[in-house]
Amino acid sequence: MAPVSRAEWQAAARQVEAWGYDTLLVPDHLGMVAPFPALMAAADVTERIRLGTMVVNTGLWRPAMLARDAAGVDQLTDGRLELGLGAGNDMFRGDFEATGLPYHGARQRIEFMEQTVTQLRGLFADSDHYPRPAQQHIPILIAGQGDRLLAAATRHADIVGISGVRPGESPTEKGTLAERIAYIEKAAGDRLPRIEINMMIIAAAITGSGTPDFTLARFFYPDLSDDELLTVPGILHGTVDQMADTLRHYRETYGITYFTVAPPAVQAFAEVIARIR
Repeated sequence: MAPVSRAEWQAAARQVEAWGYDTLLVPDHLGMVAPFPALMAAADVTERIRLGTMVVNTGLWRPAMLARDAAGVDQLTDGRLELGLGAGNDMFRGDFEATGLPYHGARQRIEFMEQTVTQLRGLFADSDHYPRPAQQHIPILIAGQGDRLLAAATRHADIVGISGVRPGESPTEKGTLAERIAYIEKAAGDRLPRIEINMMIIAAAITGSGTPDFTLARFFYPDLSDDELLTVPGILHGTVDQMADTLRHYRETYGITYFTVAPPAVQAFAEVIARIR
């Protein structure tokens, strides 16, 4: 969710917690409120919900500065931070240009993200580093869809996020949910039991409420028709029970236990939460 005014943002944070969500996530893009101040404002009016980023573009940060801000938020929220990290992609190339930072190829961006994670872990564990995080181990989420980024995520992350999966259930067709899960399982190896799998829900519509809001979906899938979008794993539709059954299928078949819900779907999905606990 993205903040608007302080009052509206804090009201939204309270509502998200009241709906039963476990984590409130904010993006990291120019043209939006900076993520860490937004999380602190949300922390002021919530008690239970965890607070995170989805995701910090590591290419726009120096690790020492990111460690300071992340550890500070964790310290001042009594250990509620979940740190989502990404390597940036072509859709947000403008953020690099606006800041005057070079936009490197995917390999260099992902290598820098990995270096950042390593340095963050070291600083968080350093007893001489200040501020000190409240958690002994701040959970790190790394999200993406390509082979190189997902492989990096399996090496470093506590939570591996899958985005942009294509329609279909074939385990051999590139980009389907089954194929991406199989890739993660192979890349993770012995680390797999220590990794939580995350998937983004980008649209949801309960039967009788009309067509899902496809605004965000068209951003990720500009080549798909409305009918084709309805077959994307991250787009839910049907009755509340049917949507809950779909998520149980993802959990039981693919081991996905963490669903991130994009703003257009937050209210509709709230009715599903109690069914999948």
